[in-house]
Amino acid sequence: TPIGRDGKLAKPRQLHNTHWGLVCPAETPEGQACGLVKNLSLMCYVSVGSPAEPLIEFMINRGMEVVEEYEPTRYPHATKVFVNGSWVGVHPDPKGLVNSVLDTRR
Repeated sequence: TPIGRDGKLAKPRQLHNTHWGLVCPAETPEGQACGLVKNLSLMCYVSVGSPAEPLIEFMINRGMEVVEEYEPTRYPHATKVFVNGSWVGVHPDPKGLVNSVLDTRR
């Protein structure tokens, strides 16, 4: 249910823990809408979703081992690789992998 601007409830006007880094805690209108209208924080980064498969294939071609085939004894110090929040594999040289992805993106 939507919250009316005339209500005096404090809870909907407060910043929730999950909003930190996304919603600005200071920028809000004065008056009845105070705390109900929220704006993005200054350093918030909004990205558009993209398919993960081309990126995963690109990283496999550059030495990433997919998580299903990963053997911890072979690469004990390998770095986990996440794409869109999912663990997709490991790589022994994370800096090199990041540099190759960034160079290709530019």
